[in-house]
Amino acid sequence: MENSESGFLITAFLSSNSSRNTTFLSLITSFTSSPMDRICGVLNRCGKRFEDATRKAEMLTDNVWHHLRTSPSITDAAMARLAQGTKVLAEGGQDKVFQQTFEILPGEKLLKAYACYLSTSTGPVIGTLYLLNKRLAFCSDNPLCQYSPSGQQQWMYYKVVLLLNQLSTVSPSSNRLNPTEKYIQVVMRDGYEFWFMGFISYDKALKTINEALQHYHDNNMAGRILVQ
Repeated sequence: MENSESGFLITAFLSSNSSRNTTFLSLITSFTSSPMDRICGVLNRCGKRFEDATRKAEMLTDNVWHHLRTSPSITDAAMARLAQGTKVLAEGGQDKVFQQTFEILPGEKLLKAYACYLSTSTGPVIGTLYLLNKRLAFCSDNPLCQYSPSGQQQWMYYKVVLLLNQLSTVSPSSNRLNPTEKYIQVVMRDGYEFWFMGFISYDKALKTINEALQHYHDNNMAGRILVQ
């Protein structure tokens, strides 16, 4: 027994004493595993968990860094993120911030909020993309300078509201010259396209948006069947 591996002994015992597995399994394990073996086992499990946590932290750091680099100014992007985070904490959550920014539709519920950019002809606009059970809504973190038809300068938040029932497709896309630059392409039924980029959690955002869109269509289809 001293020269045998504990795993082998347990396996042999189970094959020959299948009716009494529960009674003696713990006894055999205790006899064949030394305290040092058990300590090494615990340290090994802790080490694997630490490695997993470190790997996830490194991935998050890379994603945040990529998010900030999407902006023409990393400093401005970092300040905008800090300001937005402070605002969310002060107001009591993303729900409150959304309610102050957009009108709430009857039966509407906020599902997720993602820090990202909206691609525009003048460059990426940093902001927050809100996913609801009826809409996609984007609002810039900072007001942007715009000019009225009369030439008067105005500072306004850049807002985009897309109804889920008007969405045609939500697809992944990337820059051919720079594959790490990923987009979520939203195509409307009227042919208009919107490109969102610089997500901290790109894959999760794409998956969740598509799931929400599918869930919306499934519910509408079920409602039509009931009406008929």
